Amino acid sequence: AREDRLYELVDGILLEKTVGSYESYLAGLLVHFLQTFVRGRRLGVVYPPDGMMRIAPDLVRIPDVSFVSFDRLPGRKVPRDPIAGLVPDLAVEVISRHNTRKEMEDKLAEYFAAGVRLVWYVYPVPREVRVYTAPDRSAVVAEHETLDGGDVLPGFSLRLAELFAEPEDEGGAC
Repeated sequence: AREDRLYELVDGILLEKTVGSYESYLAGLLVHFLQTFVRGRRLGVVYPPDGMMRIAPDLVRIPDVSFVSFDRLPGRKVPRDPIAGLVPDLAVEVISRHNTRKEMEDKLAEYFAAGVRLVWYVYPVPREVRVYTAPDRSAVVAEHETLDGGDVLPGFSLRLAELFAEPEDEGGAC
């Protein structure tokens, strides 16, 4: 039966993907910032939090935000399949209290094994981003610092204070 819920497929098991409202808000802002950068430079496509991707035969993941370069898009076109067989260049996960350490370690290993080049784990508390360039290579970007796109999105930068600002605050995102 069809349900209005998102599920990831891991080793033949469906796992419900839950996203809190604040985490969804942050993901939406990241989609906006990345989309503005990517589209203006014709680099590829940015997928929002419901963009399902089959990154391996028995593995469907739904990053909270992802970027797929034109080089990874068949014919440089967005696939029309309900679950695209794509591996993003960048996968972003906004961490909520429901995410376990083991779950996030597994995702990280799976992303890099599939060919993802860059992973951002966004932590609303303590308002920082852990940037992974390999499962065992990471750096923390604090709220007062600037997140960049590294080798995957050269030239992209985002002040984390802008991401984490409340909308009505001066300098806020919206």
